[in-house]
Formats: sequence, C-alpha cells, structure tokens
Amino acid sequence: MAAPPGPINAIMANESLRSKLHGSSVGFGAMTADFIFFLITFEVRKFIPENLLVVFYFIGGGLMIFLSYATLKAKVSNRSKKGNYFTGLIMGITNPYQISWWITVGLFMINEFGISIILPFFGGIIIWIFAFTTFINRLGNKYAKYVKIFSFIILLAFGLYMIYEGVISLL
Repeated sequence: MAAPPGPINAIMANESLRSKLHGSSVGFGAMTADFIFFLITFEVRKFIPENLLVVFYFIGGGLMIFLSYATLKAKVSNRSKKGNYFTGLIMGITNPYQISWWITVGLFMINEFGISIILPFFGGIIIWIFAFTTFINRLGNKYAKYVKIFSFIILLAFGLYMIYEGVISLL
C-alpha cells in the first residue's frame, strides 16, 4: 500500500545504481513526507480543503517533468545523500497523489486503526526502501541505461498526468 510504482520509486531506482544509501535517502525523504501527512491527517482530518489540491497538481507535475528530464540527461547523480533525502521529501510533499492518498485512504486507515497503525505502516515502508534499493543496486550499472529510461518514462508520465488532472479540475 505504501510502495506503489511511481515517481518516488523511479528516483530511488536511479539513485540506487550509485549506491544503496543514495537510493534509500530518497525513500526516507518521501517517508518523512508521509509522516508529515500522517500527522496532519491525524490532527486536522476535517479541515483540509479539497480545492487546495489543484495547486499541488501543477507544482508536482512540473517537478516530475523536470526530474524526468534531469534523470535522462544525468550521467552520474551529483546529489549527496542529504540532497537525495530532500529530493524525496519535496517530491512527497508536492505529490498530489500522496496528498490525496492521505486524505482518502490514510484518513480511513487512521479512523479504523488509530495511532496503532503507525508502526506496521511505516515499518513496511522501511522494509520496502531497503529491499527495493538493494535489488536495484545489485542489478548494477550493466542495466543502468534501462533503469534510467524506465525512470524517465515513469516520471514524465506522472508529471504529464498530474498537470492533465490539474487542468481537468479547473474546467
């Protein structure tokens, strides 16, 4: 539930070719965004305006398109582990699907299970981060071109889809 294919996993895959720590730092940044949304959803469940999401469609879509281009053109990532963490955090904070997930599924999950869901949910994310980055890292640079192309396609598709949804929601 917390690790669907998407832009975060695309960047994690690309950075995991450099090292497991670089890929994991992206995942931990996104997980921090999830934790922030968990707290927001838990505390202000009834006060999140739905029309605010359209702003995140355009911001997130633009960011995804930029990252798709940067991923395709990059020879070797020059971001530090700390930079990758902030990339994951910013992507998570501006991702309208992550926001809408927390407003819908996350809200249900919190209402159903309360605070007791925090350990299994975030424990699952941590397991995914380490398993996914280890797998991609073991593929090695032999498949780097294919990981880069796959990451580009996923990021571009999500970016275009987010902008499309933003335009549709304004009409």
